[in-house]
Amino acid sequence: MTGMLVTGGARSGKSRYALERALAQSGPRTFIATCQPWDEEMRDRVARHKAERAAQGWHTVEEQVDPAAAIAAAEPGGAVVLDCLTLWLCNLFERDAAYGQDQGAADAAGLAQAMQAYSGLAIAVTNEIGLGVVPGDAVSRRYRDTLGRMNQVLGTALDEVVLVVCGRALHL
Repeated sequence: MTGMLVTGGARSGKSRYALERALAQSGPRTFIATCQPWDEEMRDRVARHKAERAAQGWHTVEEQVDPAAAIAAAEPGGAVVLDCLTLWLCNLFERDAAYGQDQGAADAAGLAQAMQAYSGLAIAVTNEIGLGVVPGDAVSRRYRDTLGRMNQVLGTALDEVVLVVCGRALHL
């Protein structure tokens, strides 16, 4: 039906916007979480968000490395929200220290295909991290460059791109 990429800075309102758009759809709702909660604060945050979504009828799937498969397995005809590509890329870097732009572009293309094939609204949330200073070390620059490339692949493949800044959505 429709594939959408929602981007912006940290705490800009991206996830809220994505969830609101998905809640406007009829049918089943699947939330695909890529976060690996490494500490107590993050575990508490994940549990709180999961409970909030459950109260709104969301089914949460925790998938840290293959969100395309999770989208393909989601109940059809409703809405899927993948939150977020930034943490997904962290997980991929954790698994493969040499992961880079070419692999990221290929994985993003596979994700875009899965989103386009879904028979409802598929939304991916990402961060725009390329607006700041050039990172001071090689790994951080490779991460920034890889995420930028993944965002470009998804942004050009999907039907809609939304930039959220200060809680306001700008449709690109």
